Amino acid sequence: MSTTDALPAVFNENIEITTLANGVRVVSETVTHVQSVSIGIWVGVGSRDEERGVRGITHFIEHMLFKGTARRDARQIADEIESRGGSLNAFTDKEYTCYYAKALAEHAEIVVDVLTDMLRHSALDSEELGREQNVVLEEIKRYNDTPDDIVHDLFAQTLWKTHPLGRPVIGTSKTVAALDREDLVEYLSTHYTPDRIVLSASGNVAHGDMVALAEKSLGDTSGSTYHRRPLAPPVASGQDKRTRKRTEQVHFCYGSPAFSQHDDDRYALTILDTVLGGNMSSRLFQEIREKRGLAYSIGSYSVSYDEGGIFTIYGGTSPDTFDQVLDLTKIEIEKVKRGGLSEDEVSKAKTQIRGALVLGLENMSSRMMRMGKSLLYFDRVIPLDEIIHKINAVTHDDIGRISDTLFDESRLTLAAVGPFRKGD
Repeated sequence: MSTTDALPAVFNENIEITTLANGVRVVSETVTHVQSVSIGIWVGVGSRDEERGVRGITHFIEHMLFKGTARRDARQIADEIESRGGSLNAFTDKEYTCYYAKALAEHAEIVVDVLTDMLRHSALDSEELGREQNVVLEEIKRYNDTPDDIVHDLFAQTLWKTHPLGRPVIGTSKTVAALDREDLVEYLSTHYTPDRIVLSASGNVAHGDMVALAEKSLGDTSGSTYHRRPLAPPVASGQDKRTRKRTEQVHFCYGSPAFSQHDDDRYALTILDTVLGGNMSSRLFQEIREKRGLAYSIGSYSVSYDEGGIFTIYGGTSPDTFDQVLDLTKIEIEKVKRGGLSEDEVSKAKTQIRGALVLGLENMSSRMMRMGKSLLYFDRVIPLDEIIHKINAVTHDDIGRISDTLFDESRLTLAAVGPFRKGD
């Protein structure tokens, strides 16, 4: 037996959700004016769920599931999708992992078969494991050599110290090198349980067909329910960190803890982020890049998790202009604290956000990812009209209130990577 709930059609959304008897959820959106389909297998497990000795295992498993099954070797896995004009990929985050493919709608069955074959029947061959460990160790080296990448993880680690959400997804060379097949088998059996799995699809496919494919490929999966350990909300360290590295630029992140997925203040933050640094018309971009020419990259972003979030301003500039750029960033923050945002800025930001949401409907992969992520966090797909309503309901008082919280001096944290001298 399975249960099915239909969601109201909004902005041409035609979303349906079915829960299989074993707990696997299927969410799909039928879009008849396209010839493609984007399908993702989502698993509600990420780096936050890892124990100390196996940090990086979630990301490593993502790699290993591409290395072959009982029915297909690594090349056949890729060829099954790519020979039909499609694409296959995956990513790991702090709270979820996604394996996804895009193809012609007529090939939906083979896409589901390949993705579920990878998920359920990975060979986890010992020789392949050794080779892939070398690949990931090289990935870690490349990551460490890329300051504009590493500074974001350094910021989270500096801000949240030992909190699991502050850990890098990729793990460390030491923990990745120590992983063995038994670690992977145990982690898959305890964390990749049916209740944590979502099959999400968007495109020219019928919901009933997707449910049938899911029932065929995933309906007999079993396993004890994975109970994610609840975490205390992360607390700001209030400390700064400058990391010395031979680079041409100083790359920095400056920000504070923000709001969880379950806190409606994240809608006000979306507006604040848009105005302060979210695009080319933002205050930071116009003041630091356009007006003064001090940086190529300058902007802001926010990320939300189950128990908390981050608001970050990122920039890259020459060592001799770093202090000036940081001072200008602080001035813009102070302006927001003192005067808030103008009516025009708030109005334009709301229009920009609504436009981005609606334009996202033109991309099947964006639709698929929104549904899969939403189902994992909320056990429902939040309709676009609900999101837009909450964005439109944000007031200047809301902006002022969250600004006081975000830009409290005791919470603001700096992480920077660059050619600093001792004593800087």
